Amino acid sequence: MAIGALSKSTGVHIETIRYYERISVMPKPPRSAAGHRVYNDEHFKRLRFIKRSRELGFTLDEVRALLSLVDGGDYSCDEVRTLTLLHRADVQKKIKDLRRLETTLTQISDKCVGGDVPDCPIIEALYEGAADSN
Repeated sequence: MAIGALSKSTGVHIETIRYYERISVMPKPPRSAAGHRVYNDEHFKRLRFIKRSRELGFTLDEVRALLSLVDGGDYSCDEVRTLTLLHRADVQKKIKDLRRLETTLTQISDKCVGGDVPDCPIIEALYEGAADSN
């Protein structure tokens, strides 16, 4: 199939497919006599794998690590599980950070009553936070 058909069938933009090829996450496909990329079912499956992994928040380096296990053909479920658990721990940390961020934003926005006054407690809280981080 052509790159446009691969893009349409996977929902991955053409430029993203080309990018994945440039960074060697996707193998470069053979070319037709006219010089067009020709993708097969293996390209389709791999691209769907990459897309789903990215949807689950895996970084490109993590996707590359998963694919290196698959490409070598010498992997165990335990290795894949280990990478997944590491990723889950990272996701849990991000969730904790986002909850802390939400709490902080709620606290500073609750100090503000709005209106046309020139003094804004949100701006003051942001200045205070900037001083705390130095």
